[in-house]
Amino acid sequence: MKKVNLPPLADRMRPRNLDEFVGQDHLVGPNGPIRKMMEQAEIPSMIFWGPPGTGKTTLARIIADTKGYAFLSFSAVLSGVKEVREAIEKARIYDWQGKRTILFVDEIHRFNKAQQDAFLPYIEKGTIILIGATTENPSFAVISPLLSRAIVYNFYKLTPAQIKLIINRALTDERGLKEYNPNVDPAAIDYIAEVADGDARIALNILEIAVLTSSDKNGTRHVGVDKIKEIVKEIPLLYDRKGEEYYNLISAFIKSLRGSDPDAALYWLARMIESGADPLYIARRMVILASEDIGNADPQALMLAVACKEAVEFVGLPECVLPLAQTAIYLALAPKSNTAMSAYENAAHDVKQHGSIPVPMHLRQAPTKWLKEWGYKKGYKYPHSYPEGITPQDYLPEQLKGHRYYFPKEVGFEAELKRRLDKIRKLMDRN
Repeated sequence: MKKVNLPPLADRMRPRNLDEFVGQDHLVGPNGPIRKMMEQAEIPSMIFWGPPGTGKTTLARIIADTKGYAFLSFSAVLSGVKEVREAIEKARIYDWQGKRTILFVDEIHRFNKAQQDAFLPYIEKGTIILIGATTENPSFAVISPLLSRAIVYNFYKLTPAQIKLIINRALTDERGLKEYNPNVDPAAIDYIAEVADGDARIALNILEIAVLTSSDKNGTRHVGVDKIKEIVKEIPLLYDRKGEEYYNLISAFIKSLRGSDPDAALYWLARMIESGADPLYIARRMVILASEDIGNADPQALMLAVACKEAVEFVGLPECVLPLAQTAIYLALAPKSNTAMSAYENAAHDVKQHGSIPVPMHLRQAPTKWLKEWGYKKGYKYPHSYPEGITPQDYLPEQLKGHRYYFPKEVGFEAELKRRLDKIRKLMDRN
């Protein structure tokens, strides 16, 4: 007789102590700081930062159980001020009884500044030990006063080997799937470990569905890799459009283009597209890179990047991945020069340093007789009236005479521009 209405496998198999805990050895291994605190010291408030399914909630529970603390938990997604007040009130009661309380807040980054502020006095008084879990970078997601009162610990994705250890335990444990006498092919376990992408919860959810939906033949439920593929179909990759991973992926893509590595650029491009990134955003970033990192070393790069942006808008997904890939390859292989950006920064520095210097009179527009009489445009030399279209003439204010902002490189087409500029400057400097 099979049990009914059981909690999900991932919940049933939650580790009960550090001996059962898998992963995060840098925190709970023999020399891990959290293990040492649990054995020797009081537990401080902490922020657990890392991907989902890596043990943040579980470790908080284990700490509370091991230290004999009360454990109160809620999610910032589902809870508000009312739930916070109720939890604090319970913690006060435990405090009066001489018992410490761990208040675990899942997805603490979902709380706004005022809500996070509400924890501060109770942390200060020792009413609660706050453990917040977040998938977002705490530097951006958690207020500074809270960070100053907590220790931030980084959690990492579980490795495929660690996921397989968790799967095998679930297959043989009384709390898990042992009663179904499952026979899961090693290839199926390997496949689950790969597609779970470091998330133990995903791995156990897939495993549970596979075993429960397999036919019971002679008291055994066989699960092959085809069964897992049938269940999985597509596992969405980690890509939070507002989270840190969003910026990490686009950063890796741009750095690969700048570093002239088309293979890496294509990989990061595919990671973003397959995870649901906005292709138009990617195209816009390539337009920026075409000027910032390539510039006049290959003027065609900007033209192609703009054409790519137009193509992405015109055809949309899925076909727009073709112009994106084509352009990424071209930009990666193009000669690199950042002189357009540095030239502008040099000019902007003088603007900030010298303020609003008046435009020299000979460069001013003189559309009326009155302005001409005032000296507007007086002395201006029309370049087309001189050989080669160039004549000595100052185009900068007197205070900035002789200042240089653009320093072309001997790279790609910019080497030709440098040759032209050297000639122009010689002509401009003649008496």
